[in-house]
Amino acid sequence: MRRFLRPGHDPVRERLKRDLFQFNKTVEHGFPHQPSALGYSPFLRLMAIGTRSGAIKLYGAPGVEFMGLHEENNTVMQIHFIPDQCQLVTLLDDNSLHLWSLKQHGGASELREEHRFTLKGPPGSPPSATQVTAVLPHSSREVLYLGTESGNIFVVELPSFRVLEDRTITPEAVLQRIPEDNCNRRSCELVEALREHPKNPDQILIGYSRALIVLWDLQNNKAIQHFLGNQQLENLYWQRDGSKFISCHYDGSYTQWAVSSEDRQSEPLENTVPYGPFPCKAISKIYWQTTRNGLPYIIFQGGMPRASYGDRHSISVIHGSQQTAFDFTSRVIDFFIIFSSDPAAEFDDPSALVVLAEEELVVIDLKSAGWPAVHPPYLASLHCSAITCSHHVSNIPLKLWERIISAGSKQNIHYSSMPWPIDGGTNIAPDPPQRDLLLTGHEDGTVRFWDASGVCLHLLYKLSTVRVFLTDADPNDNMNTLGEDEWPPLRKVGTFDPYSDDPRLGIQKIYLCKYSGYLAVAGTAGQVLVMELNDEDAEHVVDHAEADLLQDQEGYRWKGHEKLKTRDGPVRFEAGFQPFVLVQCQPPAVVTSLALHSEWKLVAFGTSHGFGLFDHQQKRLVFVKKSLKKSLRQSFRRIRRSRVSSRKRRGGGGTASEVQEANAKFDQDALQEMELAPVQRKIEARSAEDSFTGFVRTLYFADTFLRDSSRHCPSLWAGTNGGTVYAFCLRVPPAERRMDEPVRAEQAKEIQLMHRAPVVGILVLDGRSTPLPEPLEVAHDLSKSPDMQGSHQLLVVSEEQFKVFTLPKVSSKLKLKLTALEGCRVRKVTVANFGSCKTDDYSENDLAVLTNLGDIQIISLPFLKLQIRYPCIRKEDVSGIASCVFTKYGQDLTLTEIPQEFYSKSLEVFWGACRLLHHQHVVKPFPHSTNHLVDVHWSPLGPGKNPGDCGEDERMSGRLMEHALLNDEKVLKEIQSTLEGGR
Repeated sequence: MRRFLRPGHDPVRERLKRDLFQFNKTVEHGFPHQPSALGYSPFLRLMAIGTRSGAIKLYGAPGVEFMGLHEENNTVMQIHFIPDQCQLVTLLDDNSLHLWSLKQHGGASELREEHRFTLKGPPGSPPSATQVTAVLPHSSREVLYLGTESGNIFVVELPSFRVLEDRTITPEAVLQRIPEDNCNRRSCELVEALREHPKNPDQILIGYSRALIVLWDLQNNKAIQHFLGNQQLENLYWQRDGSKFISCHYDGSYTQWAVSSEDRQSEPLENTVPYGPFPCKAISKIYWQTTRNGLPYIIFQGGMPRASYGDRHSISVIHGSQQTAFDFTSRVIDFFIIFSSDPAAEFDDPSALVVLAEEELVVIDLKSAGWPAVHPPYLASLHCSAITCSHHVSNIPLKLWERIISAGSKQNIHYSSMPWPIDGGTNIAPDPPQRDLLLTGHEDGTVRFWDASGVCLHLLYKLSTVRVFLTDADPNDNMNTLGEDEWPPLRKVGTFDPYSDDPRLGIQKIYLCKYSGYLAVAGTAGQVLVMELNDEDAEHVVDHAEADLLQDQEGYRWKGHEKLKTRDGPVRFEAGFQPFVLVQCQPPAVVTSLALHSEWKLVAFGTSHGFGLFDHQQKRLVFVKKSLKKSLRQSFRRIRRSRVSSRKRRGGGGTASEVQEANAKFDQDALQEMELAPVQRKIEARSAEDSFTGFVRTLYFADTFLRDSSRHCPSLWAGTNGGTVYAFCLRVPPAERRMDEPVRAEQAKEIQLMHRAPVVGILVLDGRSTPLPEPLEVAHDLSKSPDMQGSHQLLVVSEEQFKVFTLPKVSSKLKLKLTALEGCRVRKVTVANFGSCKTDDYSENDLAVLTNLGDIQIISLPFLKLQIRYPCIRKEDVSGIASCVFTKYGQDLTLTEIPQEFYSKSLEVFWGACRLLHHQHVVKPFPHSTNHLVDVHWSPLGPGKNPGDCGEDERMSGRLMEHALLNDEKVLKEIQSTLEGGR
């Protein structure tokens, strides 16, 4: 049988791969993209959010989440829960209605779509005849009332969606009981609002756009009372006892009306323009909430003066003499009030205002003085400032975790202490198996620490680097302060703020050591900050050091932005991570790579001009290395000269056919020398004079054999965009003389990859072919000591190939090539530990690789065999590929085209099952959406799928992205414009 097996085919290994690798999309983190509708069930205490892409998401207590997707992918316009039922109805912009139910399944609940329905009129009728504008689920739970543009109100039976034609309320029937001198047929066009009487289910309030309001008797099918306003109607709301209701209008006014049993036209009790007398925007929605102290809460959206505040997105709260207009930085989609839902209760007694804005969810505590905001446990606004980088740390020690939470709790003193008011459902999932942190760097100079252990991505702590620098943004500014005489009484709420006061503050690289508590962050203007965790507020001077990466090169002039100016003297910092040293790179270009070794107290950094090493214990620069030896202008001139000379040679060296034949023979000879394996392709050669060759892509610390095989020593490795790897031997004094003797560095090796592709990863394997442990990992008994007896190996990962070298001789041992002809490039790579789902005592380390085509590949160590390949991200989603972060245990977090959502995916069978347990509410599988990836299982590739199969579109994509360094076009443009010298 052996002769019939494919070379390298091992049945045992194939079975093991099925136990190790499986691709699952486990959870979505962040805020829904383009929300369009909001609903709330006081019975279930669940909130529902609909989006423009047809998604519907339900949220309750932290960890209780449901997701569904309409097949039509149309915008969700309205969401209405059926009273006292586990059902809801959605209205889409295609005029279709959908009934969803929460069903018990396997001990948990799941969201299912039960029925769908589109209201149809008689043949030949215009679309407006059945265009639904208002939906009222009746308290009987048996019917829906559907108001339309034509003024007709249709009655639809639940759950069948059967139209009860004999119960339709027509405009003609309404006008029969209303005097002709008060209104005409056009008064009953377009139903704006339908509201059921809070005390009498046989009566409903009908509000028409042209300010006609009718109290309708459902039993007798007649109008009881009518009300006629003088401004276009926007919405209606009943008072709790049903004796009054309130209407809001297009001119920014609201009106109170009294309800009586007499069949007559009623006059308004009171008409108010809260922000008059000048012309105001419409009040689109309003609540009237009664309280025990007699003073009602009047809460409404809009109504601001048009001339001065017409661009504001506000919701106002009025309670006696208190009045505040909450000002949001993004458009308000909808809002609701959480109040007493007990039918026997005499008063509403509102407790919270919940506002869905376009970019965030804001909850206001109405019980506490000053109406503070409530810190949300989920639906985090990840993109409150644009995300510029991210960093994931797995298995955080409990002590560090508690210290970070403590620092964050001190920042949250301005938030309300009330429990999260949307608390429906029960989270039956076990506690997360470990504590994971996701750190996101932002354009405004902040780093946010997120709890990424389970379903809810919860903000633990926010670090700001602004205090170190002198900028236009004052960190002590409180944007929520309210002037005593300010009118309207606007107060900014929410965290979404897409504008940065100074883009130089942007965070580009983050590195956290979970064992020592040291944190290094690097920014857009060449700043590198080293921080340590302090449990108390402190005031101290931040030491400064300058790293001149060009070493005073003559004739060079930096044409980019200036470095950030630093504050003189002591700076006061809040409890948490506090910077103690700042390294400023010169020129102040974007920091492109960063590495921290907390045991040796060293930090390495790189830019487009070179890299350096800093001793943050002695606070001195160890060395700098200039990697960009020539300016772009010189490179371009050299390229032009080479092209001219080649044309001259072709002109005098023979005919075109002879030249073509010689070139073909040269290519064939070169191809034979490469000795390509059957599944590999030719590596695309790059010129030594290619631009940006000195761009430092990766930095790596290792204790390995660099000079000879008998002595190992600390070392620093740097990989550049031109395929060059530099290795430096480091002499780190022992602990007793650490402050007395300097750290010394000496270049020991320089490797130049023949294909000159950018180096994206460097790794050293010990004598057991195991990756070296992290700094201090062995000291904390969390890893075995590395094998220093056997020979070490160096793995260099470029965009186009993986290559293993022996150490210390640095001789090539084996390699795996990616296909250059199909445009496949390595974008992200890391070592991940994969455990078997069948047994607890087996795990292995492999390479997890993300390519520019959006594929994830698992490659074995140390033999570099492709294990599996999964399509993960659409190749057009460049931002998603660039933002992907791998975790230590075979997961990846991806910031997709939707900038406010992370998708978590698992590559490991066991770990994928754990993450799915956290998202315990199973979701019915729905059709694939390009905008929203749902939390469902992805099967491995089917039989016969070749990992090298790439289409023509992928080839074109690869060619187009060939020179996309770091996937950041802005960085390249900046470098190109600033490195040309004195033009």
